Amino acid sequence: MTPDIAIQVRGLTKAFDSRVVVDDLSLSVPGGRIMGFLGPNGSGKTTTIRMLCGLLTPDGGGGTCLGLDIVTQAHAIKRQVGYMTQRFSFYEDLSILENLDFVARIYGIDDRKRRIAESLERLGLAERRKQLAGELSGGWKQRLALAACILHQPRLLLLDEPTAGVDPKARREFWEQIHTLAADGLTVLVSTHYMDEAERCHEIAYIAYGKLLATGTVEQVVAGAGLTTFTAQPNAPGALVTDLARQLAGLPGVELIAPFGAALHVGGADRAALTASLAPFLTGRGFAWNEDVATLEDVFIHLMGRSRDNFGRGGAE
Repeated sequence: MTPDIAIQVRGLTKAFDSRVVVDDLSLSVPGGRIMGFLGPNGSGKTTTIRMLCGLLTPDGGGGTCLGLDIVTQAHAIKRQVGYMTQRFSFYEDLSILENLDFVARIYGIDDRKRRIAESLERLGLAERRKQLAGELSGGWKQRLALAACILHQPRLLLLDEPTAGVDPKARREFWEQIHTLAADGLTVLVSTHYMDEAERCHEIAYIAYGKLLATGTVEQVVAGAGLTTFTAQPNAPGALVTDLARQLAGLPGVELIAPFGAALHVGGADRAALTASLAPFLTGRGFAWNEDVATLEDVFIHLMGRSRDNFGRGGAE
């Protein structure tokens, strides 16, 4: 591993009750960068994150996190990582300040009053420090969780769906904080379902049902999918995208059908087959057609359609 690579793992595998949750996954995350970790529910994102920070031991494969072996040096990794879970995990009957003081004591932080004060100030929590955690809105709970994550000055942040359930303003402010931390040299691996958040990342990795399907910058992932996409816009009374979608489903080359507002995105990787199937629909059907540029969301819908759900109903992260 080179010094500028924060995470380097190969062949990570993990199974629960004979179901393979993470399947031969390899991932490289450069230091000081924000890596977006994307995929549908049940794809193994949370399991992967827990293996990286030493909370789970892989059944196969291995590698390093911050230069430390994820199997034999898991305890040392935990001391250098800030892990923000999906669920709010602080004491709701304690104040913001009391929660942070509790975390600081767990880590044995020296000069904890100063470090807590710095964390409160950085996350805009100083004026609310005496407010009970249980009284906070989703956005403020998120800030408290992030303040706790950076209290021990980690070198890596692992954020598992950190903005789920918060309003757009809080999400925007959260991402401003993340970019500030990355600019200071912190490495961030963040799982998210939001396409606008994925586009804020320096690089992204897409995992579907335990398999890593794509990685790179947003531009590289979109280009690598090789999708040809068309947009159909209703231009006549009674023209419904739902009817059009039903007619197109299953035709050769049609691998992507997704409503976007009043329009319909249609795409596929085989341009010749796609255009041949669309030809009868291009005139006289109540829709105006235009060839479009594939979006990141188009790519992810396309990748999901090609993936096999090996978890059945309910899934497992």
